[in-house]
Amino acid sequence: MRTIRSSYRAVILAIAMAALAAAPAVFAADQQDLAAAVRSKLSGSQFRNVRVTADANGDVTLSGTVDLYEYKADADKKTHKVKGVTAVRNDIQVGGPSLTDEQIEKKLGPALAYSRMGYGNVFDAILLHVQNGVVTLSGHVHNYPNRDAAVAEAATTPGVKEVIDDIEVDPVSQMDDQIRIAVARAIYGFPALQRYAIDPVRPIRISVQNGNVALYGTVDSQQDKQMAFMRASAVPGVFSVKNYLTVEGQPTEKQQEQIPRE
Repeated sequence: MRTIRSSYRAVILAIAMAALAAAPAVFAADQQDLAAAVRSKLSGSQFRNVRVTADANGDVTLSGTVDLYEYKADADKKTHKVKGVTAVRNDIQVGGPSLTDEQIEKKLGPALAYSRMGYGNVFDAILLHVQNGVVTLSGHVHNYPNRDAAVAEAATTPGVKEVIDDIEVDPVSQMDDQIRIAVARAIYGFPALQRYAIDPVRPIRISVQNGNVALYGTVDSQQDKQMAFMRASAVPGVFSVKNYLTVEGQPTEKQQEQIPRE
């Protein structure tokens, strides 16, 4: 009986040892399969210089280069969708043309302005900052499509190394929508301010959150800045007005702010 038990234990031990010996090979095969699955997702020509590695935990590392930041972000999204991937480390470098921050800003600024025509251009106030090729977008928009359009515009701009999205989307509010229209009519209905509606790149921008209004953009004179502020302040339902308008050719002044109404 003891001999049978000893033999049984020996068989179990041999099986366990064989499994342990085979484990590294199994893990290696799994890693290769996962890396291959990711590579198949990144088969486009834009990913031709991207390298993929994976470990036994399902962690995938992307490296190499792409021409646009859009491709780096897209590679990250595609990799996350692959079955078996638990985490992604995106070390892809953005190559393409080498542009200065000033060149990127001069190219991207007008593109952002023209990408949101009509009311979208008037009721959004997106701020642009570029440092070492990294673009930061901040400010406010009144819907998600306009935010997404701005981020996409930055991501597809040559020379941009990374895009940081700090844009706030205003809450849905029928009252704010009514205030936006009313403030726009008050400002653009005034003859001296109507010219700011002609060029879609340089409107007086009207941002509204919970009845609080902020004015952005550049005007030709201090009188125009003051008049826009006064017109917005007189609109029924407006709680407060912050005046971030700048005057062409003058340094930025401290904002003018209306005392909130009781």
